[in-house]
Amino acid sequence: MTQNATVNAQNKIDSILPVRGLAIAAPSPNNLDLFLRFIDEELAPAHFNLLILRVDWNYAYESHPELRDRNPLTKADVAKIVSLCQKHGIKIAPQINLLGHQSWAKTTHALLREYPQFDETPHVLTENYTGWPNPDGLYCKSYCPLHPDVHKVVFALIDEITEVFETDYFHAGMDEVFYIGDDKCPRCSGRDKAELFAGEVTKIHNHLATKGKRLMIWGDRLIDGKTTGMGMWEASMNNTHRAIDMIPKDVFICDWHYERADQTAVYFAMKGFDVATCPWRMPEIALVQLNDMIGFRQKSARQMSRHFQGIITTVWSGADGFLKSYYDPATNTQTVSDALTLKKLIEAFKGF
Repeated sequence: MTQNATVNAQNKIDSILPVRGLAIAAPSPNNLDLFLRFIDEELAPAHFNLLILRVDWNYAYESHPELRDRNPLTKADVAKIVSLCQKHGIKIAPQINLLGHQSWAKTTHALLREYPQFDETPHVLTENYTGWPNPDGLYCKSYCPLHPDVHKVVFALIDEITEVFETDYFHAGMDEVFYIGDDKCPRCSGRDKAELFAGEVTKIHNHLATKGKRLMIWGDRLIDGKTTGMGMWEASMNNTHRAIDMIPKDVFICDWHYERADQTAVYFAMKGFDVATCPWRMPEIALVQLNDMIGFRQKSARQMSRHFQGIITTVWSGADGFLKSYYDPATNTQTVSDALTLKKLIEAFKGF
């Protein structure tokens, strides 16, 4: 293929679907080579151009070494990922879960483990977790967005991780935030939950903007769970949804729906946000969502069309287990559907 033909093909793909992404956990150092092979042999030939990497504590932070996992990726490991992605024109958006997802089941994650004073609900003990639902309403812990010291730590992490990944994008997570504005929090009690959520999004956004970087978040807290009937997981039942009218319009929304092809991307686009639809583990739904996104772009006025950015498929297992099932489904049957969904989208992207 000539250089002009290559450029024309790329322009066509970008016109059809500007963002073709994967959101996945960062690999362990032991599986880094397999992850690099996966990028080189699977994502790049299928025209993927965005990799959201859930790094969280899987990096050897220098600003806050106390928050490192036991066997984290090193700066040299990250450099290999960055170099390969740059070679293939793949942007990286490292993710650290902020606000919510500070615990899982009985495990408190590094931020609240090392800085328990940041906990929005210190009276709720993760070691007492008994599954969902439970009397404490515990799904995942949150940090208090109004604690006077929390952003000193959070912003240092953001700055370090975006620098080492040489990126202009950062994903803050911020999904499934159930603990916010708790009645027992001395700072947040009685405050408007939408204002609290919007305030935290805006703080993170503004910090990134001073560095010329862009914020990405999951979109569920900005959808009214009652009006839409989507409930408390894919949408908000604690009134954070009104924050959609309080946050900066250049926040990139990752709109996830897994079991139905709900068309809430239209809602975000009408509010002026760039949005990508994010499927998971159901290939038939993912293909409907892909066709919907292409249709939104083709059938909308220019002002709306430009906000429909594309598809970012998600993987919610660890990267190591996923890669094993991707290359050999018999080794890890729990993530076979994740791998099949990605393979269907790879096939579709190659067809562009």
